[in-house]
Amino acid sequence: MLFFSVYNINIFSGGGIILPREQTELIEEQTLCEQACLSKNTKGRLKDIKKCDLRTDFQRDRDRILHSNSFRRLKHKAQVFLFPTGDHYRTRLTHTLEVSQIARTIGRALRLNEDLIEAIALGHDLGHTPFGHEGERVLNELSPAGFKHYEQSLRVVDHIDKLNLTYEVRNGILTHTNQIADTKEGYVVRLADVIAYINHDIDDSIRADVLSETDIPSDISNVLGHSKSERITTLVKSIVKNGAENIRMDDDIKDAHDKLHKFMFQSVYTNPKCKSEEVKVKDLLGTLFNYFYDNFDRMPDQYKELAYDFSKETAVCDYVAGMTDSYAINTFEELFIPKGWNG
Repeated sequence: MLFFSVYNINIFSGGGIILPREQTELIEEQTLCEQACLSKNTKGRLKDIKKCDLRTDFQRDRDRILHSNSFRRLKHKAQVFLFPTGDHYRTRLTHTLEVSQIARTIGRALRLNEDLIEAIALGHDLGHTPFGHEGERVLNELSPAGFKHYEQSLRVVDHIDKLNLTYEVRNGILTHTNQIADTKEGYVVRLADVIAYINHDIDDSIRADVLSETDIPSDISNVLGHSKSERITTLVKSIVKNGAENIRMDDDIKDAHDKLHKFMFQSVYTNPKCKSEEVKVKDLLGTLFNYFYDNFDRMPDQYKELAYDFSKETAVCDYVAGMTDSYAINTFEELFIPKGWNG
């Protein structure tokens, strides 16, 4: 048996009692590729803590993210379609899970550290606002320091949920949008994020009758495929084919993918049919931001305490950014919509 107690036999070095975490670290060392980031080589945490007997540092980070409040709130935050009523539309949570699946598939094929990949993927969007990227644009205008969801995701794990994650996971979260990560695992998540959202947004747009599969130009479909599954498979295989040393898509595949990205911006992301309700987001979030700034005593204690280390504006921005779509709407209604008399 490989695991019969908390302690186990070192099958690689010929005996001796070692912890399950240490055995996993040995397995990583002997099975992962040269470019992989080994758990035992982490640069550490903001605050040192005792090692876990069972889990590597990256496994521990994954679990901390998974059990956090911010992760659970992703299930009620919009992906593309605001506050969708259908059960099958993506939310920020299902997007996160799809990113994790695609990234892990790539990572396993390349023999990278799958635990590190999973932790980064699960944490990459923790800082997203209610109402998707429109909410991000609104808070970027309101906050004196500006607002970027990837920076806020790092702020969430460091200061709001205080997860005390490893450097490698924090770096992967921060760089998942437009920077180069310090690990190959971080860069895999960045590519998986784009692959996931483009393809599941197509799926949701078809469900919403915004477009059909046949609307996608043939010069794109003939290269990437004619369905979500075919496109994802083509993109993932192209990355895996190029190996862990140079993680990238083939030139023709990337060109087709870039064209697909442009097509989605023209057909969906700026489509008035999809975005007509977004004009209301600015007024809603702007009103909430200004209200809690002027009535700071009504903020939850957790966020009021942040003002001591940062600023009042930052604390209000943290609170509003952490809201789900439904909580933001309900809070607005509670504060500003008159209620009927119930005497």
